[in-house]
Amino acid sequence: MRTNIFIFFLIVIGKHCSAQEQAQSTIETLNEVLITADTQLQTFSDSQSVLVLSDSIIAINAPSLTSLLNYNSPIYFKENGLGMVSSPSFRGTTAQQTAVVWNGININSQLNGQTDFNTVNTTNFNNITIKSGGGSVIYGSGAIGGSIHLNNNFDYTEGFQNTLQSRYGSFNTLQLLYKSNVSVKNLSANIQVTRNSSDNDYDYIDSDNFNRNGQFYNTSLSANISYKLNRKNILKFYSYAFDGDRHFSLIFPSETATKYHDFNTRNLIEWDGFYSKFVSKLKLAYLTEDYKYYDNLNTNAYSFGKVNTLVAKYDLTYTPTDNITLNSIIDGTQNKGTGSSIDKETRQIASFNLLFKHALHKKFTYELGFRQEITNNYNSPFLYSFGFQYQVATPYTVTLNGSKNFRIPTFNDLYWEGSGNPNLKPETAYQIEIGNHLNIKNFAITATVFYNDIKDMIRWLPNGALWQPVNTDHVKTYGLESSLQYVKALKHHQFTVNSTYAYTISKNQELDTQLIYVPKHKATASLGYAFKNISAYYQWLFVSDVYTTTDNSQQYVLDGYQVSNLGLNYTFNDNFTLGGTINNLFNENYQSVSNRYMPGQNYAMHITITF
Repeated sequence: MRTNIFIFFLIVIGKHCSAQEQAQSTIETLNEVLITADTQLQTFSDSQSVLVLSDSIIAINAPSLTSLLNYNSPIYFKENGLGMVSSPSFRGTTAQQTAVVWNGININSQLNGQTDFNTVNTTNFNNITIKSGGGSVIYGSGAIGGSIHLNNNFDYTEGFQNTLQSRYGSFNTLQLLYKSNVSVKNLSANIQVTRNSSDNDYDYIDSDNFNRNGQFYNTSLSANISYKLNRKNILKFYSYAFDGDRHFSLIFPSETATKYHDFNTRNLIEWDGFYSKFVSKLKLAYLTEDYKYYDNLNTNAYSFGKVNTLVAKYDLTYTPTDNITLNSIIDGTQNKGTGSSIDKETRQIASFNLLFKHALHKKFTYELGFRQEITNNYNSPFLYSFGFQYQVATPYTVTLNGSKNFRIPTFNDLYWEGSGNPNLKPETAYQIEIGNHLNIKNFAITATVFYNDIKDMIRWLPNGALWQPVNTDHVKTYGLESSLQYVKALKHHQFTVNSTYAYTISKNQELDTQLIYVPKHKATASLGYAFKNISAYYQWLFVSDVYTTTDNSQQYVLDGYQVSNLGLNYTFNDNFTLGGTINNLFNENYQSVSNRYMPGQNYAMHITITF
């Protein structure tokens, strides 16, 4: 009965902010951001849905990016157990077809083409944004289903603030955080250090078994500085480092224990110039990814892979009038990779981008975008996008967006020793979506229908005794995302209701079957209440059944589930907060990947000191 009521509620209404709305957390609104690196996201997204997650929303589900997006967006995640490998499915696409963008730079792995969302600590970013639909014209490879944006913003309001936070919970899970923000005259800087560790040895519900070899730890550092050289020039520097060890959970006690070590760094220097009707941005980025995989913990032997990436990007925006914006972008990327199964390989890519936005009328705005890449490694398609936004009436806006998107072959696809296929073509996708956005008093309601036609999907298939990647699959995805947001303040009381619902069909055209691990229904809801120094929230997640085999055999269907979380915080004198969370409140027995069970009811307490 409880399931039916929630499904009915969320099919009718859900929450997913439009590009014109700023998301509100369960207890407070998003503060104004003064300076950000990802200006294309702000300027050229009027015809698509964009959800901005504020600091307080990020804090509720910290430090897991998987948990944050799972409970606050329509994106579906499959996890190989708590804290293990985590892969998204955005609008029925694969993990490689979701782009992750760090301060305007695409950071999907050059080795496997995706980001493991359990290796990203959300506390290192003060703004996380979700953009639905195709975005390859701006962000390059992988932005087919959508893109996730991790941003560090600068505020020049003078002051000095420090935050210390300690969180301890079930399974000997410990999270430590230090954050500092300083702004003096022409300087704004912030630094964040996090440390997370867990024995992760939770018991399986209704079983004598437990999560073996699931322990993990990671440390991350984010340091960002912005300095105003003068009235027209700003110099910015962003730096991020992640170091983590993660054991891989065992399905059977007899299996050999393994572990995986990650060390990733990202550095970006940016020079912004503001000259009358021109805005110039020059970016130089250096990224590294390095992994070691130990297939037997009893030995010191390991396989490895590493890629160093250099990006040079020049961005020039011209605004001849108040209602016209023209943006040209030229960038060059060099990837140098090597590994146990990859010889030293180098890939160089140049791209040319042109974006145009015109507010033809105060009620009508349209956008155009074009991109062409040049490289010797594959034949890159010509990409384009178009969209418009039309205000039908004061509370009602219609948006339409269409685009051609792509995903390039990875280093593993092209160069894996004995199996790589240098003749691979990029995956290409044609998408279109229509959005309806309604704002009435305290309500914001949206409904978006989408369609995506993906060709030349890359799959690894047997070729005699070897497995090789080939361009084979043709997939069509379509569906609906609906949303609702409600905020009401009564004197000292504030109430919020947020929800999302996604209906997704993702079919392999040759087999006429739903892609594995793509649920037809996913829904989230959160209720928030705040009174003076007290705040509380309730989160709910529903995921329908998923197929785990390509033939959609009913024998191997993974049952749907619903999970709830409950949290309470109390703030003393505005600088000391004590809080607690109960996760999986009703002790649901569930798994998002076959035979990879998630924990039952568990707890966490946290203390936050601001000075």
